[in-house]
Amino acid sequence: MPHKFKAIFLTALLFLTLAIYGVYKMHNTPLIPRETFFGNPDKTMVRLSPNGKYLTYVAPKNDVLNIWLKSLSNEKTDTCITHDKGRGITNYAWAYDNEHILYVQDKDGDENWRLFSINIKTGNIKTHVDQKNVQVTFIHSSEKHPKKFLIGINNRTPNYHDIYMLDLSKNSLLKVYENNEYIGFMADDDLTLQLAMKMDQEGRTNWYKRDANKWKPFISFSHEDSSNTGPVLLSKDGKSVYMKDSRQSNLAKLVLMDLETKTTKEIIAPKKAEARIMFHTQEKTPVWYSEDYLKPHRVLIDSRYKKDFEILEKIEKGFSSVISSDNKDTIWIVAYVTDTGPVNYYVYDRTTQTMTHLFSNRKALESVTLQPMHPVEIEARDGLKLVSYLTLPEGCAIDGENTVPAVLLVHGGPEARDSWGYDALHQWLANRGYAVLSVNYRGSSGFGKKFVSAGDGEWAEKMHTDLIDAVNWLKTKKIADPQKIAIMGGSYGGYATLVGLTMTPDVFACGVNIVGVSNLITLYKSLPPYWKPVIDMFKIKLGGDPYSEKGRAVLMKKSPINYVQNIIKQLLIGHGANDPRVKQAESDQIVEAMKKNKIPVTYALYPNEGHGFMRPENRLSFYALAEKFLSDNLGGRYQEIAESEEKSTLQIREATKS
Repeated sequence: MPHKFKAIFLTALLFLTLAIYGVYKMHNTPLIPRETFFGNPDKTMVRLSPNGKYLTYVAPKNDVLNIWLKSLSNEKTDTCITHDKGRGITNYAWAYDNEHILYVQDKDGDENWRLFSINIKTGNIKTHVDQKNVQVTFIHSSEKHPKKFLIGINNRTPNYHDIYMLDLSKNSLLKVYENNEYIGFMADDDLTLQLAMKMDQEGRTNWYKRDANKWKPFISFSHEDSSNTGPVLLSKDGKSVYMKDSRQSNLAKLVLMDLETKTTKEIIAPKKAEARIMFHTQEKTPVWYSEDYLKPHRVLIDSRYKKDFEILEKIEKGFSSVISSDNKDTIWIVAYVTDTGPVNYYVYDRTTQTMTHLFSNRKALESVTLQPMHPVEIEARDGLKLVSYLTLPEGCAIDGENTVPAVLLVHGGPEARDSWGYDALHQWLANRGYAVLSVNYRGSSGFGKKFVSAGDGEWAEKMHTDLIDAVNWLKTKKIADPQKIAIMGGSYGGYATLVGLTMTPDVFACGVNIVGVSNLITLYKSLPPYWKPVIDMFKIKLGGDPYSEKGRAVLMKKSPINYVQNIIKQLLIGHGANDPRVKQAESDQIVEAMKKNKIPVTYALYPNEGHGFMRPENRLSFYALAEKFLSDNLGGRYQEIAESEEKSTLQIREATKS
């Protein structure tokens, strides 16, 4: 055999051997239980009390998430201080008095947040706001007034939140401002409202400054700038405001603006992605910021912290973030995020410069093999760079010829983004034998105002062709089997799934739609009342006004409900009956249309859920359905239904006949 052909033969043999080995590894990788990915976390949402003496976290009690208390000065057993038996607690905050913790809950996913507090010394729980169809929002708290909170409540009119002073010492609520036009406020540490915000019909954001009990125009931003520009934090003296400002740039700079003169001083100017900023708890000055383009990268602002972060970066692999601190900024809770393991939490003492490991959020992940998440840039057909993330089954290589089945996972929002790190959906699907790709399509946030604005009016158009270009990338790179690519997502991702199966019916092998939109007009007209003040922004984002003939025509053209007859692939739909954002009717109507057209569909409804699946038994139930569905249509691996998944409130409203 000539040397040239021998080399070609050996190379081909090597690739074939690697491919066979990859298939062997993929099919012999242990099946990780769904519970490991989608059950309740062991411990999460770690917080320090303002004085640094106590630590709290959320963890299960009898399979329901509750708040637990731990003293940092002794080794006594951690104590569960709340006793919820239903939906669980997932959002809470310490009061500055170091005695009270405030937390909110909704009713089965309706997002009408109720407000409660617990005294950690007495164990007494008080109800502050618990009214039907009423929602609480948090405005501000201050060390100067340790038992007081400014909150918003829309109990007078559903469109706007009046501002109340909650006094824990008196268990009283006092209305301090009746609001009939503003959708956002900023207060100083005296708990006095200083800035208010509303939007106009052109999508501009307009901020107003309080002056002698009157609101006067302060600063306005164009619709394009509004996506990443606005006040962040008032300075300690209350005379200036830290503000993200993209008026003269694509990425928002952090500036310090004088409230009287409006003169600005530039603090930071990110280069690749929008900045996430950490401020000193008492001084209210920026300490560091991170840019998350392909992966997060920290930039130190305050040199006093140089040694601290040098220590942090040596402790664990992954990216470290300070997620909580005491009011003197001497004790930190540090979280380490990586793509192939759980989040690990530490206590860091800046005085002694010592780290103490607390726990990880999911201990079961420590003993299983997870796959790396590969950051990649995919070029759209018009040249736009799409930051994306790829996870492959064990035994597959990003530069090899794998041709495994794949799932295109589309994030919601659409003004949100996918990022590098541990992702339960990626790891679950990769373990089942799928290549998983998440794409930051145009309209996603985090990459500058031009990238966000590139999605205006592009629902079902360029936002969707970005996804198609990502699918073509998978094929060109010989990562995925061209005949076995699914599309899956929630909210906007569910809408994208319906668009994929109705408007590009030959591209995807099947689709999984979670709380997705089927009709942009009915979506628009059914938004919660407290979203009405920003309704004009949706006209720009969606590209049409549902109350005009021209606008309705545009929105109908972008609505999957009008292309149901094109569906030729299997579809699984999941929805929560109490979803206030994307109403159950969005799924009901497309299922009904498919039935009329004699098109099979599987529809799973959960009566005690909202915009997604919060209760672990429901979450496990739906992903068990999805796993079997994907296995039937793509050929991946499947775990049998577990006992814990049979306790859900699942209602199968429609089922595909096998």
